[in-house]
Amino acid sequence: MAWAVIISVLIMTVLSLLRVNVIIAIIAAALSAGLIAGESLQNSLDLMIGGMGNQASVALSYILLGAFAVAISYSGITNILVNYLLRVLKNKRVIMLLVIAGVASLSQNVIPVHIAFIPILIPPLLKLFDQMNLDRRGVATALTFGLKAPYIMIPAGFGLIFHQTIQDAMGSSGVEIGIGNIALSLLLPGAGMILGLFVAVFFSYRKPRDKYQVSELEDENKVVAVPEAKFEAKHAWTLVAVAGALGVQIWTGNLVFGALTGIVLMFVFLVVPFSRGDEVVTNGIGMMGMIAFVMLIAAGYANVLQETGSIDALVESSSGMIGDNKGLIAFILLLVGLLVTMGIGSSFGTVPILAALFVPIGVAAGFSPMALAALIGTAGALGDAGSPASDSTLGPTSGLAADGKHHHIWDTCVPTFLHYNIPLFIFGWIAAMVL
Repeated sequence: MAWAVIISVLIMTVLSLLRVNVIIAIIAAALSAGLIAGESLQNSLDLMIGGMGNQASVALSYILLGAFAVAISYSGITNILVNYLLRVLKNKRVIMLLVIAGVASLSQNVIPVHIAFIPILIPPLLKLFDQMNLDRRGVATALTFGLKAPYIMIPAGFGLIFHQTIQDAMGSSGVEIGIGNIALSLLLPGAGMILGLFVAVFFSYRKPRDKYQVSELEDENKVVAVPEAKFEAKHAWTLVAVAGALGVQIWTGNLVFGALTGIVLMFVFLVVPFSRGDEVVTNGIGMMGMIAFVMLIAAGYANVLQETGSIDALVESSSGMIGDNKGLIAFILLLVGLLVTMGIGSSFGTVPILAALFVPIGVAAGFSPMALAALIGTAGALGDAGSPASDSTLGPTSGLAADGKHHHIWDTCVPTFLHYNIPLFIFGWIAAMVL
């Protein structure tokens, strides 16, 4: 059964590289995992469907965040930012990529809309990217950095949820650790992501890329023009709604409550008329529905791997080969984490699974609580960059592919895997050795 994880992840990866739709690729991987583990095709399908409910709250939060993002866009406040970028950063490729990474970082800890801002902010900038000959793979890596690095290193917003998930999962396995120590343990893996961003921005994608140049007519037909906008009272109320959503999300630790608060405040403050409610929700579903459904399918895949015992078998077979060499143990655990999270595509969802397997092995090998937190946090984060099923790759693609000139696998997943998973793996291993 240990092979079920490896073979199914390879099937998903190969199908994705062959440009098969990501939903079909994940379904094929899930059914393959069930068959390899000895289940019938019908039982494998039932396990997949039964597990989809495990991410129902996440899918709902994405839909609501999409509606909140549409409401924010309706206010016109995003036009102010886009126009500023168009005016100030034209022909400044490196600075543009760094600014995009910075703006994306705000979506995790300050303005908790996660990936919902991307389909609103990025499409109006596509024409500018083409005029600058900006490599969209660089934009994808900048966006993914902002969607991952903040929650790995900063215990606020999504980061607080991630760190609490690690804390609770380790506590359930008998190892107590404070949030502050978890944050310190993940600084070194986070530094690996910063290094990856700098390599992408200053070396890999710094040069101009002219493959996107098409006729001016085609650009005009596919890219939405951005109207001029001045800061008004409705924009101030929009910022109040954003602050309210952030406050409720931090207070409750629940994305659904945070997003609902933001939406309600946008209507209460009359930033969005009540008559446009159906339109806002419908557009939010249209924006985030595909991503939400991919996350549901990925949860079903995770359930197949877990219920068939495939993940346990993989860890047990791995631990039986590595003896008491701490360096080798850390390497194998991270490799197992990479395989598991690449298939599932959710760092938050796989942390409890990984912790239940990593903690007993790590304690027996003599790893400190901070070293274990570094291993678990890094292993979980490895699934968010490069996985076809991750929201940290699906989000950037949703914006960059608005005009049909960006491929999810080759232009988002492969670049983010190379620039982030490799340094995350290396720096996470170092953290486990020194902490």
